[in-house]
Amino acid sequence: MKISYHGHSVVQIISNGKTILIDPFINGNQLTDLKVEDVRPDVIILSHGHNDHVGDTLELAKKNNTLVVANHEISTYLGWQGVHTHGMHIGGAHQFEFGKVKLTQAFHGSSFTTENKELIYCGMPAGILFMNEGKTIYHAGDTGLFSDMKLIGERHPIDVAFLPIGDNFTMGPEDAAYAATLLKAKTVVPIHFNTFPPIKQDPFKFTQLLEDQNGKVLQPGESIEI
Repeated sequence: MKISYHGHSVVQIISNGKTILIDPFINGNQLTDLKVEDVRPDVIILSHGHNDHVGDTLELAKKNNTLVVANHEISTYLGWQGVHTHGMHIGGAHQFEFGKVKLTQAFHGSSFTTENKELIYCGMPAGILFMNEGKTIYHAGDTGLFSDMKLIGERHPIDVAFLPIGDNFTMGPEDAAYAATLLKAKTVVPIHFNTFPPIKQDPFKFTQLLEDQNGKVLQPGESIEI
C-alpha cells in the first residue's frame, strides 16, 4: 500500500490497483503538487463539507466516474449534481471492493459555501478509517482533541495516522501530540498546516513533541509504503 501526502489535508492511497483520494482540495491549494487534469481517482472520501476539503470533488468525480464516499448529507448534495455517491455516517463501516471504510467522530463544523454566499449544511464532520491489505489508515479530518481517540486506537490498531496540527480551526501541535499518544499509531503524519496564515506551524517541532518519536513529515508529493 502506497500512501502519499499532497498539501493541506489531501492524502492519496493506492491499494490493490485502486486510487483513493481523501479531501481533494487542489485548485486554490498553493501547497499541493497535484493538478486536477492529472488526477484520476477511483474513489474520493470526504471528511466534511468545508470548501478546503470538498475541493475539486465535483469536477474530479464527473470527469472520472469516481465513487464519492461521504456522510449522508454530502452524498445527497453531490448526488443531486450527478455524482455517484455512497452515503455513510459516524460509527458506520462498509466493506467496498477497494477496502473497508469507517467514519469516526470529529469535532468541527461542516458546511459548503457557494459562490452566492450561501452556506449549505453538510451534516456532521468525521474522521476516516481506511482498512485494506491488513493495514489501517486513520485520517482525523478537521478536529479538536477528544478523549475517545484512545478508543479508536484500541478498537482499530492504526498503522498511519494523519493528524491536523494547524491550530485555530483544529488541534494545535500540543493537542495533536497528545492525540497521537491516545491513538498509539505506528506512524504519525501532520496535516492541515501552513496553507493559510492562521494555521502556520513548524511540522518538525510537532514531531519532536511525540512521545514515541514516531512522526514523519511528508512534503507534498512524498509517500510512504506500508
